[in-house]
Amino acid sequence: MKRKSRNNGFVERSLSGVLSFLKNSLYAEEYASRRGFMQSLDQRIKTLSFILFIVAILLTKDILIVLALYLLCLFLAYISKIDLGFFLKRTWVFIPLFSLFIAFPALFSNFTPGEELFSFKAAGLALVITRPGVLSVLLFVLRVAAMVSFSVLLSITTRHFDLLKVLRIFGIPQAFVMIMGICYRYIYLFIGIIENTYFAIKSRVGTYMHYKKGQQVVGWNIAFLWVRSCRLNEEVYKAMLSRGYSGEPMVLDDFKVRWKDWLWLAFTGVTVICIIRFFR
Repeated sequence: MKRKSRNNGFVERSLSGVLSFLKNSLYAEEYASRRGFMQSLDQRIKTLSFILFIVAILLTKDILIVLALYLLCLFLAYISKIDLGFFLKRTWVFIPLFSLFIAFPALFSNFTPGEELFSFKAAGLALVITRPGVLSVLLFVLRVAAMVSFSVLLSITTRHFDLLKVLRIFGIPQAFVMIMGICYRYIYLFIGIIENTYFAIKSRVGTYMHYKKGQQVVGWNIAFLWVRSCRLNEEVYKAMLSRGYSGEPMVLDDFKVRWKDWLWLAFTGVTVICIIRFFR
Protein backbone atom coordinates (compact mmCIF):
# COMPACT_ATOMS: atom_id res chain seq x y z
CA MET A 1 0.00 0.00 0.00
CA LYS A 2 2.88 2.32 0.75
CA ARG A 3 4.33 1.65 -2.67
CA LYS A 4 1.02 2.59 -4.33
CA SER A 5 0.91 5.79 -2.30
CA ARG A 6 4.43 6.66 -3.35
CA ASN A 7 3.56 6.05 -7.01
CA ASN A 8 0.49 8.25 -6.70
CA GLY A 9 2.58 10.93 -5.00
CA PHE A 10 5.08 10.74 -7.85
CA VAL A 11 2.32 11.37 -10.41
CA GLU A 12 1.01 14.30 -8.38
CA ARG A 13 4.47 15.82 -7.97
CA SER A 14 5.22 15.37 -11.67
CA LEU A 15 1.95 17.01 -12.71
CA SER A 16 2.42 19.84 -10.23
CA GLY A 17 5.97 20.37 -11.44
CA VAL A 18 4.93 20.55 -15.11
CA LEU A 19 2.08 22.94 -14.33
CA SER A 20 4.36 25.09 -12.17
CA PHE A 21 6.94 25.29 -14.96
CA LEU A 22 4.31 26.30 -17.52
CA LYS A 23 2.86 28.88 -15.16
CA ASN A 24 6.27 30.40 -14.55
CA SER A 25 6.80 30.55 -18.31
CA LEU A 26 3.44 32.15 -19.03
CA TYR A 27 3.08 34.37 -16.00
CA ALA A 28 6.59 35.85 -16.15
CA GLU A 29 5.15 39.21 -17.20
CA GLU A 30 5.70 40.47 -13.65
CA TYR A 31 9.34 40.98 -14.68
CA ALA A 32 8.18 43.16 -17.58
CA SER A 33 6.43 45.42 -15.05
CA ARG A 34 9.55 46.07 -12.96
CA ARG A 35 11.54 49.28 -13.23
CA GLY A 36 14.69 47.88 -14.76
CA PHE A 37 16.96 49.05 -17.55
CA MET A 38 15.58 46.92 -20.37
CA GLN A 39 11.99 47.56 -19.31
CA SER A 40 12.58 51.30 -19.65
CA LEU A 41 13.67 51.09 -23.30
CA ASP A 42 11.37 51.53 -26.26
CA GLN A 43 10.13 48.10 -27.32
CA ARG A 44 11.08 48.58 -30.97
CA ILE A 45 14.62 49.73 -30.16
CA LYS A 46 15.08 46.91 -27.67
CA THR A 47 13.90 44.27 -30.14
CA LEU A 48 16.09 45.65 -32.93
CA SER A 49 19.15 45.76 -30.66
CA PHE A 50 18.66 42.15 -29.57
CA ILE A 51 18.30 41.05 -33.20
CA LEU A 52 21.61 42.79 -33.94
CA PHE A 53 23.29 41.02 -31.02
CA ILE A 54 22.00 37.65 -32.24
CA VAL A 55 23.29 38.39 -35.76
CA ALA A 56 26.69 39.27 -34.30
CA ILE A 57 26.75 36.00 -32.36
CA LEU A 58 25.96 34.06 -35.54
CA LEU A 59 28.66 35.77 -37.59
CA THR A 60 31.58 35.75 -35.17
CA LYS A 61 33.85 32.74 -34.77
CA ASP A 62 35.71 34.10 -31.74
CA ILE A 63 34.81 32.24 -28.55
CA LEU A 64 35.86 35.15 -26.34
CA ILE A 65 33.56 37.55 -28.21
CA VAL A 66 30.61 35.15 -27.86
CA LEU A 67 31.42 34.74 -24.17
CA ALA A 68 31.62 38.54 -23.76
CA LEU A 69 28.19 38.94 -25.38
CA TYR A 70 26.77 36.25 -23.12
CA LEU A 71 28.17 38.02 -20.04
CA LEU A 72 26.69 41.28 -21.37
CA CYS A 73 23.31 39.54 -21.52
CA LEU A 74 23.67 38.40 -17.90
CA PHE A 75 24.61 41.94 -16.88
CA LEU A 76 21.56 43.33 -18.69
CA ALA A 77 19.39 40.79 -16.88
CA TYR A 78 20.89 41.88 -13.55
CA ILE A 79 20.30 45.60 -14.10
CA SER A 80 16.79 44.77 -15.32
CA LYS A 81 16.05 43.38 -11.83
CA ILE A 82 15.66 39.78 -12.99
CA ASP A 83 16.58 37.00 -10.60
CA LEU A 84 19.66 35.38 -12.14
CA GLY A 85 18.77 31.93 -10.79
CA PHE A 86 15.39 32.11 -12.54
CA PHE A 87 17.04 33.45 -15.70
CA LEU A 88 19.73 30.75 -15.83
CA LYS A 89 17.17 27.99 -15.36
CA ARG A 90 15.06 29.42 -18.17
CA THR A 91 18.05 29.59 -20.52
CA TRP A 92 20.06 26.45 -19.69
CA VAL A 93 17.54 23.75 -18.74
CA PHE A 94 16.78 22.44 -22.22
CA ILE A 95 18.11 24.00 -25.45
CA PRO A 96 21.82 24.58 -24.63
CA LEU A 97 22.13 21.18 -22.93
CA PHE A 98 20.42 19.54 -25.89
CA SER A 99 22.82 21.33 -28.25
CA LEU A 100 25.73 19.94 -26.20
CA PHE A 101 24.34 16.46 -26.68
CA ILE A 102 24.11 17.05 -30.45
CA ALA A 103 27.63 18.50 -30.73
CA PHE A 104 29.28 15.91 -28.46
CA PRO A 105 30.54 13.65 -31.33
CA ALA A 106 32.50 16.61 -32.75
CA LEU A 107 34.91 16.28 -29.82
CA PHE A 108 36.51 13.19 -31.33
CA SER A 109 39.10 12.88 -34.07
CA ASN A 110 36.79 10.76 -36.24
CA PHE A 111 34.69 13.86 -36.86
CA THR A 112 37.10 16.73 -36.13
CA PRO A 113 40.73 15.83 -36.85
CA GLY A 114 43.52 17.92 -35.35
CA GLU A 115 45.87 18.23 -32.41
CA GLU A 116 45.27 15.53 -29.82
CA LEU A 117 44.45 16.62 -26.28
CA PHE A 118 43.98 13.20 -24.70
CA SER A 119 42.79 9.72 -25.58
CA PHE A 120 41.03 6.88 -23.80
CA LYS A 121 39.37 3.54 -24.49
CA ALA A 122 35.65 2.84 -24.18
CA ALA A 123 33.87 -0.38 -25.14
CA GLY A 124 37.04 -1.58 -26.85
CA LEU A 125 37.35 1.55 -29.00
CA ALA A 126 40.24 4.01 -28.91
CA LEU A 127 38.79 7.51 -28.73
CA VAL A 128 40.81 10.68 -29.25
CA ILE A 129 39.61 14.14 -28.25
CA THR A 130 41.14 16.94 -30.33
CA ARG A 131 41.71 20.61 -29.63
CA PRO A 132 39.69 21.78 -32.70
CA GLY A 133 36.87 19.50 -31.58
CA VAL A 134 36.75 21.01 -28.09
CA LEU A 135 36.86 24.55 -29.50
CA SER A 136 34.12 23.87 -32.05
CA VAL A 137 31.81 22.30 -29.44
CA LEU A 138 32.48 25.12 -26.99
CA LEU A 139 31.76 27.74 -29.67
CA PHE A 140 28.55 25.99 -30.72
CA VAL A 141 27.18 25.63 -27.19
CA LEU A 142 28.12 29.21 -26.25
CA ARG A 143 26.43 30.51 -29.39
CA VAL A 144 23.24 28.64 -28.60
CA ALA A 145 23.30 29.73 -24.94
CA ALA A 146 23.92 33.39 -25.85
CA MET A 147 21.17 33.50 -28.49
CA VAL A 148 18.69 31.76 -26.21
CA SER A 149 19.60 34.14 -23.37
CA PHE A 150 19.01 37.26 -25.48
CA SER A 151 15.71 35.84 -26.75
CA VAL A 152 14.51 34.97 -23.24
CA LEU A 153 15.63 38.34 -21.88
CA LEU A 154 13.60 40.06 -24.60
CA SER A 155 10.51 37.97 -23.86
CA ILE A 156 10.54 38.43 -20.06
CA THR A 157 11.28 42.18 -20.14
CA THR A 158 8.55 42.91 -22.70
CA ARG A 159 4.83 42.59 -22.17
CA HIS A 160 3.27 39.96 -24.37
CA PHE A 161 1.03 42.20 -26.44
CA ASP A 162 3.76 44.85 -26.73
CA LEU A 163 5.97 42.17 -28.26
CA LEU A 164 3.18 41.14 -30.64
CA LYS A 165 2.76 44.75 -31.73
CA VAL A 166 6.50 45.03 -32.36
CA LEU A 167 6.36 41.89 -34.51
CA ARG A 168 3.66 43.51 -36.64
CA ILE A 169 5.76 46.68 -36.96
CA PHE A 170 8.66 44.54 -38.22
CA GLY A 171 6.39 43.01 -40.88
CA ILE A 172 5.54 39.63 -39.33
CA PRO A 173 2.32 38.35 -41.03
CA GLN A 174 -0.90 39.20 -39.24
CA ALA A 175 -2.12 35.59 -39.18
CA PHE A 176 1.00 34.45 -37.33
CA VAL A 177 0.73 37.22 -34.73
CA MET A 178 -2.99 36.55 -34.26
CA ILE A 179 -2.39 32.83 -33.68
CA MET A 180 0.31 33.62 -31.11
CA GLY A 181 -2.00 35.97 -29.24
CA ILE A 182 -4.89 33.49 -29.14
CA CYS A 183 -2.64 30.58 -28.15
CA TYR A 184 -1.14 32.59 -25.31
CA ARG A 185 -4.53 33.34 -23.78
CA TYR A 186 -5.85 29.85 -24.51
CA ILE A 187 -2.90 28.03 -22.90
CA TYR A 188 -3.25 30.30 -19.86
CA LEU A 189 -6.83 29.09 -19.45
CA PHE A 190 -6.10 25.48 -20.45
CA ILE A 191 -3.54 25.08 -17.65
CA GLY A 192 -6.17 26.10 -15.10
CA ILE A 193 -8.63 23.56 -16.54
CA ILE A 194 -6.09 20.72 -16.29
CA GLU A 195 -5.21 21.61 -12.70
CA ASN A 196 -8.84 21.92 -11.60
CA THR A 197 -9.75 18.64 -13.34
CA TYR A 198 -6.95 16.75 -11.60
CA PHE A 199 -7.87 18.01 -8.14
CA ALA A 200 -11.56 17.32 -8.82
CA ILE A 201 -10.76 13.69 -9.67
CA LYS A 202 -8.50 13.34 -6.63
CA SER A 203 -11.15 14.75 -4.28
CA ARG A 204 -13.72 12.19 -5.53
CA VAL A 205 -11.67 8.99 -5.76
CA GLY A 206 -9.21 9.48 -2.91
CA THR A 207 -5.50 8.73 -2.93
CA TYR A 208 -5.65 5.30 -4.61
CA MET A 209 -7.47 3.98 -7.68
CA HIS A 210 -7.18 0.67 -9.52
CA TYR A 211 -5.17 1.09 -12.69
CA LYS A 212 -8.05 -0.04 -14.96
CA LYS A 213 -10.41 2.46 -13.38
CA GLY A 214 -7.67 5.07 -13.61
CA GLN A 215 -7.29 4.40 -17.34
CA GLN A 216 -11.01 4.87 -17.82
CA VAL A 217 -11.01 8.15 -15.89
CA VAL A 218 -8.03 9.45 -17.86
CA GLY A 219 -9.66 8.43 -21.17
CA TRP A 220 -12.93 10.15 -20.26
CA ASN A 221 -11.17 13.32 -19.25
CA ILE A 222 -9.02 13.41 -22.39
CA ALA A 223 -12.17 13.19 -24.50
CA PHE A 224 -13.93 15.78 -22.34
CA LEU A 225 -10.99 18.20 -22.51
CA TRP A 226 -10.79 17.78 -26.28
CA VAL A 227 -14.46 18.64 -26.76
CA ARG A 228 -14.27 21.46 -24.25
CA SER A 229 -11.11 22.90 -25.81
CA CYS A 230 -12.70 22.96 -29.28
CA ARG A 231 -15.78 24.72 -27.91
CA LEU A 232 -13.68 27.07 -25.80
CA ASN A 233 -11.47 27.96 -28.75
CA GLU A 234 -14.49 29.12 -30.72
CA GLU A 235 -15.94 31.02 -27.76
CA VAL A 236 -12.67 32.83 -27.04
CA TYR A 237 -12.33 33.90 -30.66
CA LYS A 238 -15.94 35.15 -30.82
CA ALA A 239 -15.45 37.02 -27.53
CA MET A 240 -12.38 38.74 -28.96
CA LEU A 241 -14.27 39.71 -32.12
CA SER A 242 -17.18 41.10 -30.08
CA ARG A 243 -14.72 43.38 -28.27
CA GLY A 244 -13.36 44.87 -31.46
CA TYR A 245 -10.44 42.57 -32.16
CA SER A 246 -9.40 42.78 -35.82
CA GLY A 247 -6.20 40.74 -35.82
CA GLU A 248 -3.95 43.60 -34.77
CA PRO A 249 -2.57 43.62 -31.18
CA MET A 250 -3.73 46.70 -29.28
CA VAL A 251 -1.84 48.26 -26.35
CA LEU A 252 -2.75 51.20 -24.15
CA ASP A 253 0.66 52.88 -24.24
CA ASP A 254 2.14 54.24 -27.46
CA PHE A 255 5.80 53.57 -28.14
CA LYS A 256 8.04 56.59 -27.59
CA VAL A 257 11.72 56.83 -28.52
CA ARG A 258 13.81 58.89 -26.08
CA TRP A 259 17.44 59.92 -25.94
CA LYS A 260 18.31 56.87 -23.83
CA ASP A 261 16.91 54.61 -26.55
CA TRP A 262 19.03 56.28 -29.23
CA LEU A 263 22.15 55.97 -27.07
CA TRP A 264 21.47 52.28 -26.49
CA LEU A 265 20.89 51.70 -30.20
CA ALA A 266 24.10 53.57 -31.05
CA PHE A 267 26.06 51.45 -28.55
CA THR A 268 24.55 48.28 -29.99
CA GLY A 269 25.25 49.32 -33.57
CA VAL A 270 28.87 50.26 -32.90
CA THR A 271 29.46 47.03 -30.95
CA VAL A 272 27.95 44.82 -33.65
CA ILE A 273 29.79 46.60 -36.48
CA CYS A 274 33.12 46.21 -34.66
CA ILE A 275 32.47 42.51 -34.05
CA ILE A 276 31.52 41.85 -37.68
CA ARG A 277 34.39 43.99 -39.00
CA PHE A 278 37.26 42.70 -36.86
CA PHE A 279 36.24 39.34 -35.32
CA ARG A 280 34.50 37.39 -38.10
